[in-house]
Amino acid sequence: MNQNRTKKQTFFYTLSLLWICCFFSTNCLATAKNPPNIVLIVSDDQGYKDLGCFGSQEVITPHLDCLAKEGARLTNFYVTWPACTPSRGSLLTGRYPQRNGIYDMIRNEAPDYGHKYRPEEYEVTFERIGGMDVREKLLPQLLKASGYVSGIYGKWDLGVHKRFLPLARGFDDFYGFTNTGIDYFTHERYGVPSMFRNNELTEEDKGEYCTYLFQRDAVRFLKENHQKPFFLYLPFNAPHGASSLDPRIRGGAQAPEKYKKMYPHLKDSLVTKKKTGRYEFRENFKGPVIAQGVSASKRRLEYAASITCMDAAIGEVLDLLDKYKVADNTIVVFFSDNGGGGGSDNSPLKGKKGMMFEGGIRVPCIVRYPKKIKAGTVNEGLLTSLELVPTFLKEAGIALPEEIVFDGYDMLPTLMEQGESPRKEMYWQRRADKAARVGNWKWVESAKGNGLFNLSQDVGEKHDLSKTHPEKLKEMKAYFANWKKEMAEAEPRGPFRDF
Repeated sequence: MNQNRTKKQTFFYTLSLLWICCFFSTNCLATAKNPPNIVLIVSDDQGYKDLGCFGSQEVITPHLDCLAKEGARLTNFYVTWPACTPSRGSLLTGRYPQRNGIYDMIRNEAPDYGHKYRPEEYEVTFERIGGMDVREKLLPQLLKASGYVSGIYGKWDLGVHKRFLPLARGFDDFYGFTNTGIDYFTHERYGVPSMFRNNELTEEDKGEYCTYLFQRDAVRFLKENHQKPFFLYLPFNAPHGASSLDPRIRGGAQAPEKYKKMYPHLKDSLVTKKKTGRYEFRENFKGPVIAQGVSASKRRLEYAASITCMDAAIGEVLDLLDKYKVADNTIVVFFSDNGGGGGSDNSPLKGKKGMMFEGGIRVPCIVRYPKKIKAGTVNEGLLTSLELVPTFLKEAGIALPEEIVFDGYDMLPTLMEQGESPRKEMYWQRRADKAARVGNWKWVESAKGNGLFNLSQDVGEKHDLSKTHPEKLKEMKAYFANWKKEMAEAEPRGPFRDF
């Protein structure tokens, strides 16, 4: 009798185990078949305060403000470099610029002094031939393991040759420009046509405002792909300065009249000024000349209006997510590629684009993921753009490739308020300029200034504590030296490193 009962118990126990295994296998399979969509939106040179939800009383951003209300506002979010190219390389690889090889700009400097390249001359410049090492694995390549379709509409900035272009790096569709900046209407960089449709140069839309064009193709992408897992990368050039040889244009961003009229307190005026150096083009080299340039008011006007236009474009993308009923299963991330440049407001931070102070590397960031992030939250944890790739891959059900060293962490537990950020330190280097953050301590050594700061008490980096805390200064420099050693020992990547 006892023996029969034991057999029966064993039978039902085994049956129960099989049912449980089947249940969880089915659910795991269902989860794997329904990974979240990803919409990654990046603005260009936007100031820390230049969003309504980050404190601006001037810049009009209703759609991004709404996004913040529906998700999390990250107030302690950093990028890996204080200017364009290396920052963008890191957010797509999850690796420090010094590890992935793009640790400086891919650009030509001769146009800064008014030089216009001839086509045959431009073809052999670094801006034309430089690019991210082809051994690097970018986010869209890694997402293919879960069946994602990926599109990019806007600024690429990681190389122009076909082996460097988005279609060779995992993207399925591309419309945008390949270098650091363009005239918003002609789509030229210092007179050089720069807009691409996939792998080919195109002037099909010349004369049309580029934000409208990126919006148009992003909308098309969503209409065509909303029924499958998708990665939409929308890197706007707004509010970056226009890359035009004309100093009356180059001095600021560019915006449509419709949006400039929303800022009647700002004057759309030019000023007469002396042109004396780089970025202020010389008509001769014997001395300064007089020319028209952009006034401070006009610079702010074009800058703010370009952001509001971008915000409207983002609004249409967000509306489509609602229309197709995929918003709840979509991670939307917005941030600026680096600190604000001309016309921006980085307060309460010190510094701006190009600097190692907070104003150059700490940026506004918003993340919405209704499934996991509580609406209306503010997260003050130390987080960076290096966290994006590991976070996205984890949610997509893709294991991090063991052969790749990632420098970021899954940040969702932090945004879900399940614990502190796993990141305790962060490092930056731009040529001879250096910076390190460990805990709340920040050390800067640069051409624009030096210092040791306690950010928990001094986010504006006003009080240098180097003399009162010499041991902490020594400790910070040691941390930085260890990081430099790790980067030097990493498998070398081009295009700058000698190997």
